[in-house]
Amino acid sequence: MSDRKVASSVAADIKAGMKRGKIVTADEAVRLIRSGDTIALDGLMGGGSPEELIEAMEIRYNETAEPKNLTLLYASGIGDSKDKGLNRLDKEGLLKRVIAGHWGMTPRLQKLAVADKIEAYNLPQGVLSHMFRDIAAGNPRTITSVGIGTFVDPRLEGGKVNSITTEDIVEVVNFDGKEYLAYKTMPVQVAFLRGTTADLDGNITMEKEAMTLEVLPVAMAARNSGGLVIVQVERIADRGALNPRDVKIPGIIVDCVVVSKPENHWQTSGTYYNPAFSCEFKVPAASVAPLEMDERKIIARRAAFELRPNMVVNLGIGMPEGLASVANEEGIFEFLTLTTETGSIGGIPSGGKNFGTSTNMDCMLDMHMQFDFYDGGGLDLACLGLAQMDRHGNVNVSRFGPKLAGCGGFIDISQNSKKMVFAGTFTAGKTKVSVGDGKLNIINEGGLKKFVCDVEQITFSGETARNNNLEVIYITERCVFRLTQEGVELTEIAPGVDLEKDILAYMDFKPIIKNPKLMDERIFMHQPMGLKTDLISKPISERMLYNSADNTFYVDFEGFQVCSVKDIEDISAQVESILAPLGRKVNAIVNYDNFFIIKDLADAYVDMVKSVVSRYYEKVTRYTTSAFIRMKVGEGLKERGIAPHIYESREDARKKLEV
Repeated sequence: MSDRKVASSVAADIKAGMKRGKIVTADEAVRLIRSGDTIALDGLMGGGSPEELIEAMEIRYNETAEPKNLTLLYASGIGDSKDKGLNRLDKEGLLKRVIAGHWGMTPRLQKLAVADKIEAYNLPQGVLSHMFRDIAAGNPRTITSVGIGTFVDPRLEGGKVNSITTEDIVEVVNFDGKEYLAYKTMPVQVAFLRGTTADLDGNITMEKEAMTLEVLPVAMAARNSGGLVIVQVERIADRGALNPRDVKIPGIIVDCVVVSKPENHWQTSGTYYNPAFSCEFKVPAASVAPLEMDERKIIARRAAFELRPNMVVNLGIGMPEGLASVANEEGIFEFLTLTTETGSIGGIPSGGKNFGTSTNMDCMLDMHMQFDFYDGGGLDLACLGLAQMDRHGNVNVSRFGPKLAGCGGFIDISQNSKKMVFAGTFTAGKTKVSVGDGKLNIINEGGLKKFVCDVEQITFSGETARNNNLEVIYITERCVFRLTQEGVELTEIAPGVDLEKDILAYMDFKPIIKNPKLMDERIFMHQPMGLKTDLISKPISERMLYNSADNTFYVDFEGFQVCSVKDIEDISAQVESILAPLGRKVNAIVNYDNFFIIKDLADAYVDMVKSVVSRYYEKVTRYTTSAFIRMKVGEGLKERGIAPHIYESREDARKKLEV
């Protein structure tokens, strides 16, 4: 019997619900794929990767040279940087087009793309995860501000990877006077997915999977496009045996179920199975291993100074991962909530081959939901890698000559976090440093410049960040830069480092230099820095500042906790000591970011605020990114006849004060 007849027979059995049900072999399943089909896949590295199905596709093409001219559509890198995952499909003629969020895990597909053997696009990971929902809903575009000013903006590269990729799939649109990007959706003929257990009706659970990613949107996208949904699982259960609450993909949209060989169903690229990754239990006394005192730890230590209590944080892979270790050493880990774009909330994110997983998490979301949270401003801080930076504040992590890493979730995260920290060594290559007596010693210079006039590809747009008033910090082992409205400013230098010889000599542009200060010498000592005291117990005396030049009183309650009546009395006394001697009223700006107050003290606190306002303030504005604080404090102020509005940013508060 020919392949086409076998495929037709299998499909007929599936559609008719005959005795064999939906359980087929991998070979039978991939015979249903036709030349020219678009295949949507889910997975991140080895986690969630439908390896059994991909392997079967490779075998079929090697034996029959069918199917041809396929399009692959996926949000995350699916592979092991060598031979597994989508690296198996590097066959000329098999693929026509690849639209991917990340290319770093698939060097064999990279090679085809860079050599103009296939059409290729690189789009943001979060955008693609949302695109599956739009395809399922029949929407013609995925519309978002993510990507404006970066290489996916059609005014730059439109996400195109090579010269043979000519179709425009990203366009600029305007709503209410604001620019957005509209990403073109497309029908999906086949979905390759993975779960843990399937029943005979094709209902799929994921109890042993480390990540749930976007399996349901991908399945719906294929189903509602009139396509096939093929799911790889570990085991089969009887009809009615699965708890409906555990079903992640309902059987009504599943066409084929394939039972995988164990070697093709690793939980991640680096771990066959760890029940802690799949939230089956929490590991006891979880801790993060301390880092050696090298350039990575120095950078992570400086980045830790940007943390505040109660922050929701995302850490990128590589250099930024060290921030979790430093936070743990300094005793502030418990005051933070770490997240991953794959969906974990809380716990300890994993790195390396287990990237994307977490242990001891509080919650696991689907990836498209996590990007909803990120895109809407849910992150207080993100720390991502710094591979290349230029005079405009642009950052490149996605393309370096023939090396096509891809953006992954970098664009989505970096554009929408409230505060952005980029972390990386000052030069690339074999940078080697040591510390002693609170100073940095450069033992070996990396040699490759990372601070260039213009980056090769814009993965993060400095111009967009400035337009959105995003706070951006660039941290290296020897200096720190900040993005200002005037440009990139050098703000800190490591003790022991020479500005001309060790910094400017290795930059292709000269940053703004006003009055850079020394980086905190504690960063360069072996003992703990005592950061917990700085961040949690910053005294009231250091939280208030009067500027006589503009008659403005600044109050910094970021991370402050009001836990007793004495705390309220201390605040009042400090205000009194600064403002009473002036003999005139002042303008005030109060920062309530990550502010905490015990519920029973709210009334007493607001009464104190009313007293201060009536005696000392001409005008006052307040701001916080916390909707809860805006609501609770605002309600209390309103009840007492005080202007209740609390702004969402310092810039908004400043503008209101100047009116």
